[in-house]
Amino acid sequence: MNLSLYFKKFFNNSQASGIILIFCVFISLLMANSSVAGSFQSFLDKEVGTHLFDLNYPVSTWINDGLMAVFFLLVGLEIKRELVEGELSSFKNASLPIFAAVGGMLVPAVIYSIFNSGTEYSNGWGIPMATDIAFSLAIISMLGKKIPNSIKIFLAALAIVDDLGAILVIAIFYTDQIHWSYLLLSFGVTALLFILNFLKVTKTIFYIIPGLFLWYFLHHSGIHATIAGVLLAFSIPTNASNVEISPLEKLEHQLHIPVSFLIMPIFALTNTNITFSSEMVAGVTSTLGLGIICGLILGKLIGINLFSLIAIKLKLSSLPQNSNWTQMIGVGLLAGIGFTMSIFIALLSFKGEIVIQDEAKFAILIASFIAAILGFMILSLSSKGNMEPEED
Repeated sequence: MNLSLYFKKFFNNSQASGIILIFCVFISLLMANSSVAGSFQSFLDKEVGTHLFDLNYPVSTWINDGLMAVFFLLVGLEIKRELVEGELSSFKNASLPIFAAVGGMLVPAVIYSIFNSGTEYSNGWGIPMATDIAFSLAIISMLGKKIPNSIKIFLAALAIVDDLGAILVIAIFYTDQIHWSYLLLSFGVTALLFILNFLKVTKTIFYIIPGLFLWYFLHHSGIHATIAGVLLAFSIPTNASNVEISPLEKLEHQLHIPVSFLIMPIFALTNTNITFSSEMVAGVTSTLGLGIICGLILGKLIGINLFSLIAIKLKLSSLPQNSNWTQMIGVGLLAGIGFTMSIFIALLSFKGEIVIQDEAKFAILIASFIAAILGFMILSLSSKGNMEPEED
């Protein structure tokens, strides 16, 4: 096979990006528990940038708030395209991820609170509400054409709504101070972006530049800056016609390879460097750990499917095209991969409580690992004899 053709096929293979991401997780865990752990952490803590305009942050912040905003931009572009011309173009299909996400946030929080109400861990109710969109999409991408595209879109939309909900929860309940002047400026930039869309401006650069300012203002407001990627994505022009390629489709195509094969592996290497200790084991058997594990696995599974069932029975929504309830169960489990977002909320919930933070991290890691394996297995088994045809 021609080498350039081989690389082209590799980089257009969604399964390849998922496999690389999982490989990076194991490399990161290995590094975090080896002699290079200190050096690696020092690198992540090293401040890079300029003090001018207060843009001097640790490497880990640039990755989690900067590069991941680009990831959210790509996912946002895919969701908008589906809303305009694809799987989510009908109200019933578009509403299902919203109902599912609400259930997937409420039920885990309730389950956690049942275990921890009135204890020193009660403030951590937000931990199992989160879904790590990056890792959940990476796992489902490994199934390739074995499952309907509609299920992948449903999970992506669900995870976006879930993350927006988590960001809102963090802003209201876990943020010490919101800088309203920066938040108002971000509202202004968002309005400008949609005005440009209304005026039918098609040059992408005229959206990217305000998008950078939007990221800056959101980051300084105290709100998680990755939401800038979603807002920017929803302002990029598209069309329902296939006559010409829209600015949205061009940008989506340009971002696919760098996000899948550069940004995502870097994110995995940065955020899974968890150093194991004997104290962490308590995170599995304590009420803290049980609340997190049951919340992420059972809470997500029950919440997403129960609220989806209610919405469908009330004829407010419909199942994704060519999908079934077994696949919905698989998606509910994959949504239980809380991982980095859950760890982030755990750190905010128990500031200064290092032992509790470590227990929470271990419980999140165990829950995410179980959810990933079960979700992958169920989706894989449900897909037998139901493969979509390969696209040219």
